[in-house]
Amino acid sequence: MSKTIRIGTRDSELALWQAHTVQHKLEALGYKTALMPVKSTGDLVLDKPLYELGITGIFTKTLDVAMLQGTVDIAVHSMKDVPTMLPKGIVEAAVLKRANVQDILVHKGTDFLAANGTIATGSLRRKAQWLHKYPTHEVVDLRGNVNTRMQKLEDNDWNGAIFAAAGLERINLKPEAYIDLDWMIPAPAQGAMLVVAMEGDAFCREALAKLNHQETEIAVHIEREFLRTLEGGCTAPIGALAKVREDEVDFEGALFSLDGKQKFTIKKTIPIANHKGFGKQCALELLNDGAADLMKEIKATLNS
Repeated sequence: MSKTIRIGTRDSELALWQAHTVQHKLEALGYKTALMPVKSTGDLVLDKPLYELGITGIFTKTLDVAMLQGTVDIAVHSMKDVPTMLPKGIVEAAVLKRANVQDILVHKGTDFLAANGTIATGSLRRKAQWLHKYPTHEVVDLRGNVNTRMQKLEDNDWNGAIFAAAGLERINLKPEAYIDLDWMIPAPAQGAMLVVAMEGDAFCREALAKLNHQETEIAVHIEREFLRTLEGGCTAPIGALAKVREDEVDFEGALFSLDGKQKFTIKKTIPIANHKGFGKQCALELLNDGAADLMKEIKATLNS
């Protein structure tokens, strides 16, 4: 174990928390490590909505380049930020045990829920689901890392902002004034951390395999397969959640129109032995039920 594993990470507080978690797990197994923080394009360009930047994997691309150039050996990501197709030569090496999957609303009082209000989020999925439930509300764009977004909420006269519970919990930033949005279907792989390595790096892949959590891996792969089959490389308001319980997998997936008015959903349970291809099967069923036309509309709108 003489090789030092260089761990690539974004330099936000949450990303560093995730990288430190992986570092501590590897060092507990006897491996030498070094953290290598970098700043991603997604962290630098904060004045445009993510979908307008037109870059798939905007939070992961900088680390992909660092890996391909050989300046880092592995990279730690929030799995929901990772494109469903990895660059050639880079592979999934470990999916860590999943944390809280829910979205939460951090708010300044809940009276507005029964009237008109303004909610902030940079996610098309969250925006569409919020407008589906609260069609009279306004949703404004919110960008930046978790700390930046919390500060922007404080500085503006918005009623609230939507966050992933796991991110706030990991860095002890979850306030008292929040609501669990248990009706909101999370992003595919929300709450899960992914570590990637170079395909030919047997040393790092062997080390990371010891950190892999199989139940989480099965669940997030179903969700990401659903996403990949539905979107075909286009950002869209898609939610997916697979839950592994004993010998079965429960799955719920949905596609919304950008304004939240249209909704296509699917719910299914299968034996865990049949999980291969399950996400694709659910997506194809949704597409055949009319979601294909909606996806065409979404792509045309976002590309115009």
